[in-house]
Amino acid sequence: MFKHRESAPRLSLALQGGGAHGAFTWGVLDALLEDGRFEFDGISGTSAGAMNALALANGWLKGGAEGARECLAAFWNGVALMSHSELASPVMDASAVAPGTAWMMQLTRWFSPYQLNPLDLNPLRDLVVELFDFERLRTESTFQLFVAATHANSGHLKLFRNADLSADALLASACLPTVHHAIMIDGEPYWDGGYAANPAVFPLFRYCDSRDILLVLLAPLEHERTPRGAEEIQQRTLELGFNNAFLREMRLFVAMRDMAEESGWLSGTLEQRLRGARFHMIEGEEALGSLAATTKIVANQAFLHRLRDAGRANAKRWLAAHALAVGHRPSVDIQKLFLPN
Repeated sequence: MFKHRESAPRLSLALQGGGAHGAFTWGVLDALLEDGRFEFDGISGTSAGAMNALALANGWLKGGAEGARECLAAFWNGVALMSHSELASPVMDASAVAPGTAWMMQLTRWFSPYQLNPLDLNPLRDLVVELFDFERLRTESTFQLFVAATHANSGHLKLFRNADLSADALLASACLPTVHHAIMIDGEPYWDGGYAANPAVFPLFRYCDSRDILLVLLAPLEHERTPRGAEEIQQRTLELGFNNAFLREMRLFVAMRDMAEESGWLSGTLEQRLRGARFHMIEGEEALGSLAATTKIVANQAFLHRLRDAGRANAKRWLAAHALAVGHRPSVDIQKLFLPN
């Protein structure tokens, strides 16, 4: 097993979900691993973010940073290969939704996955079972892993930690209820983790030693225009629903930190941890903001690689500007971002 370097700055990662847009996070992680100056402590992920988290951790077990980069590439290239040939083939616009896929997604408005896919076929299951060694992830990973899913009957957040990891737990985190059957684990049904946390940040604060948390965000924190068309409004409401839990969690964190500072009572462990937390952020607004929400289901390789390259570029800019802040000071003002006056 590959051990951490004690002298390296430690950093925890919070990886947002977003379907195919998660390839942007692939690029971010690839650049961080290539840079090699940080040790990762905890990794929290939802949906595509959870896939990225486990790909990194799985590859690390086999070959350190280079093994993690290889596993991330194998996962996303596998996503492209497993897709319908219509998706995998070159198209004029790499971000265009293939007609067959658009038609299938239209059908999900009128038919449930239990009608459209009664056998519950899911090619993603074959891919993650082939690539990820869940037994080693449960028992040997040096990272604290947190995979978010939503209990379908209560809306409660379910966090799968290292000892709970399985193909079902990972697939539960990415289970869109209009596309897939609910994932059953110990007799309980689970849907996509984005409904409850996208991603969950509090476990990084509560369970991890590192005080530095890097948010890798795919959803814009603010939209430039108000949607007016019916399709646009539906997509915006869906996006807001998936992002609401994360925004609420970050607002609560800021409010609690402000309350601790205003009270002047900072001797307690919680107060010290609140004051000592340092946040950093890499976001995909420049690369993803102009893309239609439907591109989250575009799985052709050219599009995924384009997003990977954008993620790498953003991460390299962040490293050049803020890498030295890790371990010393925050590089993003969460008060301004999440709870402005």
